[in-house]
Amino acid sequence: MFVTRESALSAHSTQSADMTAVVRELRDHAEILDALYRFGLGQDLKDEELFASAFAAEAELDFRPAAARWGGRPPLMSGREVIVSTILAMFTGRVDTTHQITNPRISVDGDTARLTALVEAQHLLTADHATFALLKNPYDVELVRDGERWVIRRMRIHNAWYTGDPTAFFGRAEAV
Repeated sequence: MFVTRESALSAHSTQSADMTAVVRELRDHAEILDALYRFGLGQDLKDEELFASAFAAEAELDFRPAAARWGGRPPLMSGREVIVSTILAMFTGRVDTTHQITNPRISVDGDTARLTALVEAQHLLTADHATFALLKNPYDVELVRDGERWVIRRMRIHNAWYTGDPTAFFGRAEAV
């Protein structure tokens, strides 16, 4: 599930002609990681525009592997509009969230890329912060180039562990 290359970049030469390739790859890595940051911060701020900017129009979000850990059965979400409206409707005014993203690993292949990362997602009921769920989720993300930025085409979220009560936020048989 994780990107396990032995180095962060594929372009290693220090010759000036190759430095252009190194700079391009560094920019790609920064923009790829930024797509995941837009995903997390967009949710945390309940910022529809920022959250939507993380996704390609035909994106898929698969939370089923994570939800299965506590008996949840959400549907596969398809399409940027469905993802954005579903997630924000579920959390806005009801759930406070924070997302911390660590251990990103990236592999670029032309105009497509793969990103794996660990995301710690804290969910607190707005009306009662004593009701919470803290999730540590490995993310497996496929991205596509969209001009100078990158957007998520497919995101699959697994769960390594959780504490608290995820069913208070996600239910057992409800959508993410």
